[in-house]
Amino acid sequence: MSSARQRFMGERQVPDQHEGPAHATATNADTPAHDLAELLGTVMRGRQTILPRRLLAPGPGGDELAAIFEAAATAPDHGRLLPWRFIVVPPAQRDLLAEAFANALQQRDPAATPEQVVQAKEKAYRSPFLLLVVVDERTGDAGIDLAERTIATGCAVQNMLLMATALGYGSALTSGKALKSSHLRQLFQLADGEHPLCFVSIGTVQSARRARVRPVPRDFVSSVAGSARPDQQPSAPAPEQLSAPASMSGPGSGPGTDPTPPSTSHTSPG
Repeated sequence: MSSARQRFMGERQVPDQHEGPAHATATNADTPAHDLAELLGTVMRGRQTILPRRLLAPGPGGDELAAIFEAAATAPDHGRLLPWRFIVVPPAQRDLLAEAFANALQQRDPAATPEQVVQAKEKAYRSPFLLLVVVDERTGDAGIDLAERTIATGCAVQNMLLMATALGYGSALTSGKALKSSHLRQLFQLADGEHPLCFVSIGTVQSARRARVRPVPRDFVSSVAGSARPDQQPSAPAPEQLSAPASMSGPGSGPGTDPTPPSTSHTSPG
């Protein structure tokens, strides 16, 4: 196991039945909770989208790749449906993906130029590690709709990105019109009810993009203004309460690295 993984993967503790919920989670018994929060905050602020063409070998493998997939398994999953599926595209199979991208382009645009076809194919070879994220609306309780399954899948993906960041890798999410192509569905053998969401690319960062300012909580947090008695109305948090606490400042906070974690890049594969 790498030292980075040892640092970020705590020892799994067996909870005491008399202890509260806070004691029932996997944590590192030798690390104070505040230090764990600082560490997690540093990882979160350090994550940024690195375009796949800037992700070079080596990519994660062995224990590191296992840690990334184990992180996905900790995502919230109502009904334990396991609605996500990750399909890895190894280097030896990138030619097949390139052909699917080219066919998808020509299917939606018969007038595509040879140069555009070459560009579509080239996107299949970017980044040393590549997988397709699929959400399944069929499995388990039909009362749990696609939106909730997609949220759970998004949480699993974010966990993978954070683990990749903790291990020192860059990552990106990419989508595009090719995801709706019958050629891509055939390549990945997707059944009815399985929806491709995006590709995840992970690799060694060649060059990071310039830091950008992240949104602050006051930009997206509000309170319900209901009809309760005035003495029961919750007071809105003061602006200074919604800013990042000083103890959580560090690389990536304030002038951060990516304003939308983890939004899908507009770089379209195919």
